[in-house]
Parts: sequence; C-alpha cells; structure tokens
Amino acid sequence: MTAAAGRTALFPIGPTAPLAFAAGSPERARVAAALKEVRQADYDVANLIGGEEVRTGRRVPIVTPHEHSRELGHVYYAGAAEVGRAIDAALAASAWWGRLPWEQRAEPFLRAADMLQHGPWRDRLNAATMLELSKTTYQADIDAACETVDFLRANVKNMLDMYEVQPGSLPGMWNQAEYRPLEGFVFAVSPFNFTCMNNLAFGPAVLGNTVVWKPAESASLVMHLSMQLLREAGLPDGVINIVYGDGPQIGEVALAHRDLAAVHFTGSTATFQHIWQTVGANITSYRNYPRVVGETGGKDFILAHPTADLEALAVACIRGAYEYQGQKCSAASRLYAPRSLWPELRDRLVALTESVVVGDPTEPQTYVGAVINARQFGKHADALARARSENLVLAGGGTDDSVGWFVDPTVLEVSDPSSPFLTQELFAPVLTAYVYDDTAWDEMLRLVDQSTAYGLTGAVFAADPAAIEQAADALRYTAGNLYINDKPTASVVGQQPFGGARASGTNDKAGTVWNLIRFASPRSVKRNHLLVRDYRYPHLET
Repeated sequence: MTAAAGRTALFPIGPTAPLAFAAGSPERARVAAALKEVRQADYDVANLIGGEEVRTGRRVPIVTPHEHSRELGHVYYAGAAEVGRAIDAALAASAWWGRLPWEQRAEPFLRAADMLQHGPWRDRLNAATMLELSKTTYQADIDAACETVDFLRANVKNMLDMYEVQPGSLPGMWNQAEYRPLEGFVFAVSPFNFTCMNNLAFGPAVLGNTVVWKPAESASLVMHLSMQLLREAGLPDGVINIVYGDGPQIGEVALAHRDLAAVHFTGSTATFQHIWQTVGANITSYRNYPRVVGETGGKDFILAHPTADLEALAVACIRGAYEYQGQKCSAASRLYAPRSLWPELRDRLVALTESVVVGDPTEPQTYVGAVINARQFGKHADALARARSENLVLAGGGTDDSVGWFVDPTVLEVSDPSSPFLTQELFAPVLTAYVYDDTAWDEMLRLVDQSTAYGLTGAVFAADPAAIEQAADALRYTAGNLYINDKPTASVVGQQPFGGARASGTNDKAGTVWNLIRFASPRSVKRNHLLVRDYRYPHLET
C-alpha cells in the first residue's frame, strides 16, 4: 500500500537559475577545467544491466560534432541478448522497488538534484553536453543542469500531488486510491538533443517502475554520466538499466516482450508511429495494454500581425530558430510576416543572422555549434542546396563538414505556402518566411493551422489584443505550447508544461502530474469497518 504522503515542503521546485559564465567568473573557470577533464577521460561506456557493466563486441566511437576527428571515448552497443538481460533485470527489481515507501524511492533522486546543482557534477555534465551535443555553455547549463534538477524535484512533487488525490469515505468505511507502479517494465527511449531527457527514465522510476532505457546513439556519454550521477546518489541496481545501440534492433526485442508496460519516448514522428504500430500489432500478446507516451516532431511557427513590435519579433526569430542549431522540437522554422513589415523585418533578420558566430561552442563568442552527426548534416546540406538552386536564400545557406558538421544560420523566403520548407521538419538552423497581404489575416490563421500535420509550439506577435484573442482561438489545436509576443522555445519545468498533439505526440506534458499519472496504475481499496452478516435486504421483508 502507498504510504500517506502529506505535504513535505522539504525541497524547492525550480526554476533553477542558469549561471552567467561571464568573463573571469568562477563558473567559467570551472567549466574550462571540466572540459579538459572530459576531453582527456577517454570514456569506456558500457551497458548497465542490473548494476553490471556489460561490454559487447560492437565498440563505437563517441565523437564531437564540431570537431568530428576528436573522440571522447567509446560505447558498446547492445544486441538482442543484452536487451533480454536488461528486461529480466528490470522485472526482477520490480518485485521490490515499487513496494518501498515513497520516501526511500525519492531520496536518491532528490540527492542527485542537490549534487547536480551544487557540486562538481554540474560542470562535468555541462562539459560533456557541450562536447558530445555541441551546445554552448549557456545552452548546456539550462539543459543538463537546470532542467535536469527541476525535473528530478518536480517528479517528487508531482508524485505527492497525485497521492493526495483520494476518494471520499462514509462512516463505516475507509476508501483509498493506491497508486501502484505499472506491472512490467517501462521502455524509455530518449533523444540526442537534451541531456535532461534522462527524465524519460527517471520520471517513471521515482513512482516505483523499473526501466529499460535506450538513449539516442549520439547522446551516449551524457546519458551514461546522468546515470552515474544517479548511482552515486544511491539509486539501487536494476531500477534503471541502460542499453546503447541501434533503435530498431533494441526496439524489436523490447516492444515484443509480454511484460512491456509502457513506452516513454521522445524522438522523430516516424519512429514513434512505428512504435505505435508495433505495439498495436502485438496487442494480444501483452500482459497488460501498454501505455504509449511520446513527444515527437514539430514545424513550429511565428505568426506576425501588422501591429507586431518589429525588433522583438526579429529577436524572437533569431533566438527561436538558431539556438542549439535549430535542433529543438520547439524551434521556430516557419515565419508568416505581413507585407507592411516585411522590408524592414527582412533587413533586420539578414543583419542579425550575419552577426551570429558559428563554430566551436566551447568558445565564449559562439552562438551556433555543429549539427549532431553526419547523417543529419547530409540531409541539411541537400535541403540547402535545393534552396540555393531555387533562389530562396536571403542569408546564410552554406554548409561545411571539413572540421565539424556546420550548417549556417539561414533565412529563406518562399512564395508558395505549400513549400516543403514551410511544411516539412528539417531540424536545422533554418527559418523560412512567407509574406502575406495585411488584409489576409484570417486566411493566415487557417494557413498556419492547416499547413502541417504537427501541433507542438507556436508564437503570435501582435500589439492588438483582439488579434491575439482571435489567433489564440483559431490556433487552439495548432500548438500545445502557444507563446504570445515571445519565441516558441525554452519552456520551463513547472511554468510552461511542454508537449503537443497531432503528429507531435500525446501531449502528456513532461514535468507534470499529467505525465506521471501515465506510469501509475491506480487501485481502489475499500476497508469496511461494519461487517455485514445477513445477505437479506430490508425490501425483501414481507
């Protein structure tokens, strides 16, 4: 039975403030030392199964995207046998982990949050994020440190909030809702672009679930270090088991297992749809109906009204489209601009884009690093070659993979509202603009809503309150996160619950009780205090 939780107020719930990393600051010196440490460590990243480090015959280098000749170490890819062992270890741990009092389950996660916020783990995980994911210092800190800390603490708060939702009772009985972990194991599949997506494994585990965790291939080191932090904080062996490697090979084993209880996924729409199809095809073979929770792609918009503040709009475009190379599912990638603002806005976007520094993200002046790997680079290079051939490029448009996988921040202008640059996700620092007549506002609302299959994030810029209200209503299902006069990125745990619907996912809002409840199986328990010893009811009497 779940112990009564009560309110604890023992820990703050974010947002954790990022550090400034100003010139001469202690944090800049610390991260420089951590970068040196991570570069020299030569990591040997093994699968972690029931607390045992498991190495295989498939050893793959961990590379730095902005300097792809540099290796940070190696990771061992799992095969079917290792995935099976990880499932067995998770199932064995589920026999006792979910029966512990919530305080014992929460303790290692809360300790890890403190260790990450206030100790050397912050610099180490930030440095690894900068090197393996090619993030700037600031982007790494708000991700690997701040958001991870906030998720760890928010999960405990959300768990307690959920436990406090209890049914009513009458004299003679006591009714309770017991929030059990799911029966079986959770299969967590995390993406490359955010270290804090370790939460896909951490969140279900705090509830008492046990996890088989498959990180993205290009984020092996940061997830390995995330797990090492949690183990150092006291997480018992077998609760979270990590297997690295090819998604299809690992997924084939995990998704077919009869004890699959849930999938917790962030990644591409195509992959999520494949997972859903696989679960559907196997539905008669599972012990329970698996929960399928996912956040996927986006083609996120900025819609400008003729009354929009031009400078704020331009800055939102630059930050929304270019931060972390546009490799955020929330990144702004399509801009709808009124003709009256466009000449001045275009010139401002071009000037700002040309001022952005592209290069090694460990250098303080760099704003845009490299895209994650050669496969993504090749896709972006082909797309921008097509854009150049169609004379769509206003600024940027170049690519260079001689040292790292660099894609220039780019502004495109298209005249076709159905252009693939406006409708298909690219996941690169590319913003595509479509210019509309000022009188076509109503038409633009329909176009923004209907142009793509996605429904993740979007922003509306306007000074006219009526236009804002009209847009918020017309775009009600176009974005799960809607921003008014702000860029459509950088949601904060506990402030802007994140997630979208349509082809963007199940909108279960990471970092909230709405997400956590998907990994709990409530049981109603009635305790009768007044025993009934006669089966007959009064109405039976004559």
